Amino acid sequence: MGRLRYSIPNSFTALSLLLGLGSIVTTQVGDLEFAAWLIVWCGLLDTMDGLAARLLKATSDFGAEFDSMADLVSFGVAPGVLVFNAGLQIGGVEVESGQFWVLLLACGIFVLAGAMRLARFNLGTSQPGKGWFTGVPITAAGGGLLSSMVLVLLYHQDTSSVLPLHLYLPIIMFILAILMVSRLRFPKAVVRKSMLINIFQIVNIAGIFVCGVLRIFPEYLFSIGVFLLIAGIIAGRIARDE
Repeated sequence: MGRLRYSIPNSFTALSLLLGLGSIVTTQVGDLEFAAWLIVWCGLLDTMDGLAARLLKATSDFGAEFDSMADLVSFGVAPGVLVFNAGLQIGGVEVESGQFWVLLLACGIFVLAGAMRLARFNLGTSQPGKGWFTGVPITAAGGGLLSSMVLVLLYHQDTSSVLPLHLYLPIIMFILAILMVSRLRFPKAVVRKSMLINIFQIVNIAGIFVCGVLRIFPEYLFSIGVFLLIAGIIAGRIARDE
């Protein structure tokens, strides 16, 4: 029973890693929409992984390291490849142009920053408190924001076709990279003293699962991702540890 208990969260992690790999392959064959949804599903599996580990009391050093490996693929490499190809297919970036190399550099720095963020998290040094992260987590940056952003661009191509994506995409990748390796406090999704915050978290997670499983309303996923990013940064500056 002990091994089975640990295998359940690790199975979610393994599936997330495989879906992340599937997203990379799917991106390379040109289906950006399905590739983006695969990353969203990785985010859902990451939530289930953590929840299962806590409920079953099945946390382990192996699980933590395995989870980080999966996160780097699913929320670092896969979103980086997705955004790069979105720049080519949606943003009109020409191969081997100056814009091409800038976008490639930005995506590479995003992946590198994500790897550094995960390594620092595993060391567990200088943690601001049990309810907080140091820096924006890679799951929020790659899984929550970038995948839904690409979906919104795909679903609203009349709008995305007039946007200077060759400029916006590298800037977004650079900003997220900086936020991941920053020392900013960023709130975890844990039980808080405020009932309103707890209700908001539950409703928000439920909404994300519904949209993700049914593959609907990426606009909601993107808007809530942007809101949580901004609100989380502000909360990290003004709130006390819990």
